[in-house]
Amino acid sequence: MSTADTLFRNARLVDGRTVDIAVRDGRITSIASQSPVAAGETLDLAGRLVLPGLVDGHIHLDKGFVGDDWKSHRPCTAGFSVRERVKFEKEALAGARPIAVRAAALIDLCVAQGTTWMRSHVDIDLQVGLRNLEQVMAARDAHRDKMSVQIVAFPQSGIVTSPGVAGLLDEAVRAGADLVGGLDPAGYDADIDGHLDVIFGIADRRGVGIDIHLHDGGLLGIFEIENIARRTKALGLGGKVTMSHAYALGEVPRDVVQRTAQLLAEAGVAILTNAPGAHAFPPVLLLRDAGVNIFAGNDNIRDSWWPYGDGDLLERAMIVGYRSGFSTDADLAAAFDMVTTNAAQALGLPDYGVAEGAAADFVVIDAQHVQEAVVARPRPRDVYKNGRLVAHGGTVVTLAR
Repeated sequence: MSTADTLFRNARLVDGRTVDIAVRDGRITSIASQSPVAAGETLDLAGRLVLPGLVDGHIHLDKGFVGDDWKSHRPCTAGFSVRERVKFEKEALAGARPIAVRAAALIDLCVAQGTTWMRSHVDIDLQVGLRNLEQVMAARDAHRDKMSVQIVAFPQSGIVTSPGVAGLLDEAVRAGADLVGGLDPAGYDADIDGHLDVIFGIADRRGVGIDIHLHDGGLLGIFEIENIARRTKALGLGGKVTMSHAYALGEVPRDVVQRTAQLLAEAGVAILTNAPGAHAFPPVLLLRDAGVNIFAGNDNIRDSWWPYGDGDLLERAMIVGYRSGFSTDADLAAAFDMVTTNAAQALGLPDYGVAEGAAADFVVIDAQHVQEAVVARPRPRDVYKNGRLVAHGGTVVTLAR
């Protein structure tokens, strides 16, 4: 008879089966009906639905005001401007509590909702240098028992227009950032090739992935998207490059999107969307059907850019579905995939999912299936990281090391 640290009995999987899940040393060792396993602890899930740990594909741990005093949103003075938003953000963050406090509070908020992995963009610029990176890396390490964090070195204030940032990005990757980021090569830096030369050069030289914020719209944005796809294919970086937002894909005619989607699929470039507010956003099903990995994340949560958000990725999946007009079971399942398997693929997560050999990261909820999970976002939720309970009833559980 095999042994386990914990045996979760009567777990209902997303495929409808009711099984026992055995966990040893933080990994799922078996999934079977009425498993003959000797376990140190046995928990009866009573037929509750077991979902893989949710994956937030885009968040900013250094920007949020969760864990701080309420900061009233400050609108741009003459229509949305990335430069003005960056200015307002820096002014607000100057009086904010330390990143260690705010990042910890945001991590706990997300953990309590069922997130077990996230990709955080961290500002790298001439003003902050690598300080934000160092503090987010410290927060990542301090909370590793309940959340796994990937870090993107993000040039929020540009690269070409901020001489010296290119070197800082390279230094950030050498210091431990997992990916190098970018921001609107045309709209912010006004130098598409100069901007992309830097970030693709770092990625190629250091062997890391890329995640580019791309707000530039219309045919200009499409030109940049196709440029990025071609560079990705030329350097053999398929599966390691993401474009976050890519609003242009939601602003141009369908035939243009189809042409661009083919390039993205061939290059292996993923698209991240959070289906934001009043913005157009990429057509999810069109891209998916073309073979593009499209996934989701919360992006800004209660910061200088956006006053909304509670870290709930099931709600994010619902927002994507609602704004996309999803109504069939297949469509709702596609929205769910965007915060689970698709996001895990984009982040390159090894051994993800409720499967034998995978890390025992999962969420237990009262729902019949993933469709109900998306539309109802049921609570309470029990959240497990490496087989250990890390959140129950909306509250993070303190772990003894």
